[in-house]
Amino acid sequence: MRAPSNGIEIEYETFGDPADPALLLVMGFTAQLTGWDETFCRMLADRGRFVIRFDNRDVGLSTKLDGVEVDMVGLLGALGTRDYSKVPAVPYTLSAFSDDAFGLLDHLGVQRAHIAGASMGGMIVQTMAIEHPDRVLTMTSIMSTTGNPDVGQAKPEAMAALLAPPPADRAAYVEAAATNWRVFASPRYFDAAKTKERAAASYDRSYYPEGASRQLAAILASGDRTERLQALAVPTLVIHGRADSLITLSGGEATAAAIPGANLLVCNDMGHDLPEPLWPFVVDAIASHTTHAIA
Repeated sequence: MRAPSNGIEIEYETFGDPADPALLLVMGFTAQLTGWDETFCRMLADRGRFVIRFDNRDVGLSTKLDGVEVDMVGLLGALGTRDYSKVPAVPYTLSAFSDDAFGLLDHLGVQRAHIAGASMGGMIVQTMAIEHPDRVLTMTSIMSTTGNPDVGQAKPEAMAALLAPPPADRAAYVEAAATNWRVFASPRYFDAAKTKERAAASYDRSYYPEGASRQLAAILASGDRTERLQALAVPTLVIHGRADSLITLSGGEATAAAIPGANLLVCNDMGHDLPEPLWPFVVDAIASHTTHAIA
């Protein structure tokens, strides 16, 4: 299904009863809505949530800004010296993602929702809560960070895997996915065969490497949210893996420390992913948080 939102179109899917409290799931950098596994979504729906998953702009089946270029050299140069006055214009920031998400909720007739985001999705839900706290029932920030460059720093091998050049064809993409995901996935639960299967399905649904530079620019240009997070009064759960090598644990710790009253849940066996064996644990945590945090 597609919805008009913020001047673009958003591809989305829903699970559960629309009469139940809405839970919007926001996926991360270059990841499609299928990053939230259908079974995971149905598990949440079975706990009495109207679950909404969607493709962010520039990925999946949502609107893509074909041909819009990014001055990545200028952006990285300005951020490297922390001279934010010299940050060049970018196609959009995290605020655009936030507005896209609220536009989708408007289309669905949802005034207030529980929101949960993973990785870049965590940055987006933080932005949503900062900019429109009146529309957020609870927030769950998963394997994410505050935008402060001093916390959550990726290990070099994880960043290299994330930013590796896009493969030339489907077969190379599938093989690269297994190689790269092994670097930052949960070590105890990594399954190369399943990773290849998911990569093939993702490629077939929509392979669009061009969007990566614009999404990365949005993350980098949006800056540090710490001060604004400190003013939040939104019930917040932060979930992070101790084995995360892409956004390391200090990013989650800093997020929880910044938001008044936030709870931090650290999963020892979790990397920068949501492995299937941890779904019952994560679903229980989100269900409990979205039930009791606003009681």
